[in-house]
Formats: sequence, C-alpha cells, structure tokens
Amino acid sequence: MDLIVAPDGQLRHIYTDSLDLTVLGQVRISRASRVEPDASSRWLADLSLVNGPELGHFLRRADALAAEVAWLEQNGLPLPANNR
Repeated sequence: MDLIVAPDGQLRHIYTDSLDLTVLGQVRISRASRVEPDASSRWLADLSLVNGPELGHFLRRADALAAEVAWLEQNGLPLPANNR
C-alpha cells in the first residue's frame, strides 16, 4: 500500500478497512474511480475522475479492482479533479 505525504502534511492513500487514519486527525474520503459492470456483465474500472483511462473488460470484479489499484499506484495516487 502506498501512503503519500504532501508537503503540507496531508496524507493520500487507497482506502482500506485495515488502516484507521482517524487516529491521526480528520479524514476526508473521495472517489478516484469507479468499478462497475458493463452491459455484458464484464467489469470496467473507470479512472476518468483522475483523468485516467477506462480499464477492462474483466471477467471478475476482483481483477478490475486490482487493475484499478495498480494504475492508481503507478500514477502517484492522483487526486480527483474536484479535490485539487
């Protein structure tokens, strides 16, 4: 898991229940992407919220989620446009 600390001290990471950041202060959760089924019941990871690509079509949701996380980590956990 990547944890990015900005110069102003703010943290950014991919949300997981295994890490409770509320112990460090106020938390704001924002979506960076969406993983949804398409009309053929295959899975797409839509990263347009962070000016990224659409990844897919995956047979399993878990594969779409893994591709989503990999892309976000490879691209420095970009912020959604509405949070910049």
